[in-house]
Amino acid sequence: MSRILSVRPSARAAEPRERLLSTTPPTRWAGEAHLSHVVFISAAAAMGGFLFGYDSAVINGAVTGIQKHFGVGNGETAFVVAIALLGSAAGAVAAGRLADHLGRVRTMLLAAVLFAISGVGSMFPPNIGLLGFWRVVGGIAIGIASVIAPTYIAEVAPTAYRGRLASFQQLAIVLGITVSQLANWGLNQAAGGESTGHLGGVQAWQWMLGVEAIPAIVYGLMALAIPESPRFLIADHREEEARKVLTEVEGAGVDLDARVAEIRAVLESTHKPRPKDLLSGRFGLLPIVWVGIGASVFQQFVGINVIFYYSSFLWQSVGIDESNSLLISLSTSIINVIGTVVAMALVDRIGRKPLALAGSAGMALALGTAAWAFSYRVGTGDTATLADTYATAALVAAHVFVFCFAFSWGVVVWVLLGEMFPNKIRALALSVAASAQWIANWAITVSFPNLSDWNLSATYVIYAVFAVLSIPFVALCIRETKGRALEEMG
Repeated sequence: MSRILSVRPSARAAEPRERLLSTTPPTRWAGEAHLSHVVFISAAAAMGGFLFGYDSAVINGAVTGIQKHFGVGNGETAFVVAIALLGSAAGAVAAGRLADHLGRVRTMLLAAVLFAISGVGSMFPPNIGLLGFWRVVGGIAIGIASVIAPTYIAEVAPTAYRGRLASFQQLAIVLGITVSQLANWGLNQAAGGESTGHLGGVQAWQWMLGVEAIPAIVYGLMALAIPESPRFLIADHREEEARKVLTEVEGAGVDLDARVAEIRAVLESTHKPRPKDLLSGRFGLLPIVWVGIGASVFQQFVGINVIFYYSSFLWQSVGIDESNSLLISLSTSIINVIGTVVAMALVDRIGRKPLALAGSAGMALALGTAAWAFSYRVGTGDTATLADTYATAALVAAHVFVFCFAFSWGVVVWVLLGEMFPNKIRALALSVAASAQWIANWAITVSFPNLSDWNLSATYVIYAVFAVLSIPFVALCIRETKGRALEEMG
């Protein structure tokens, strides 16, 4: 992972110093006529983000069907849901070496194949163990996609449009989550409101997992239609091909000799960080690395992925039927998209810290409200119910929570992780922080079913406490990076 991510500062470092330090807004890009082509290239790469979101969240609709079909309890279910995240961590770590060895486009094609295989395999598992295996395969694809798409976009996007084009990845992820919930609800309705209902001789939950093969094929076809990264081509001593790609994405007026020389010089001088660069005698790791890990952990420990992985299970545990629980999952996914768009519009205007602080306060209030409402749950298991007043309060709180997360921590943490580290350790430090995020995600995902059986209200109190603690963390530990060049991060 560290090797491929090292190109992010390189792309910025290739610009003249006076442009990096200037506060003047960028002027009209000379190759603006090529913008539609660059947008297509970026959108094709971001299709990996769409599959990232789809594969991560589609399990939400299938949980009940899996439990009924295989006759398993919450422990086995949590294992199947969470094990994909361990595959994601492995895929993210391997992505850098794969991309440097195979190229960016071939690595996208590999991810597309793994997504498709995982979807088909998950559709027809003979037992719960093999379903877990295919989930791991899909997780590896998620990990690869989480690294290769933003890196490729950063390498091909013109400087004037890099920020907006890079945001395609996050937007694609939340759209993938939304489409997965829409597919889950539609298939459930077609099967008579039961995930174990049959469609063409196959149960609805199997279709939910198998449909992923369709966007995976689209992703593969789109990857075949885009050029290789010019930075990879130059690193691979294929300069003539790199010149053609640079002309495609930057326009015919670009000084190709100068651009190739710039990129080659940066690639040759780029520092390749080693693990010892992150060490500090006093704290074990450098303080800034701990801050990155803390941001990643807080992002997950507020319990956001309980909503995306288990919301169907969650709402059924308080007496809402399966069909309506999937409809609720769809509505929260739409709120997630809206919040992400808000974040994209505000993050460069008002800054990272104000958004994170506002989001933390909103999440703490919403999670506290949900904990209060769930405390009135009556009964357990299939007989559990929640009075209308408290059910309404819980539903509103869940939607407010998702919105507050989406406009703040959902986007801000990834922006900060890409900006906050000094150049010489950015790649490796980002790798460590991202790995911490996958591990924290796994911990929340694997623990929720058992925690909810123990005490659903107390579980949400725990998430609310982490949301409250994130406020002083942001106020005291996070440095604002708005308007600062990457080279200023010391």
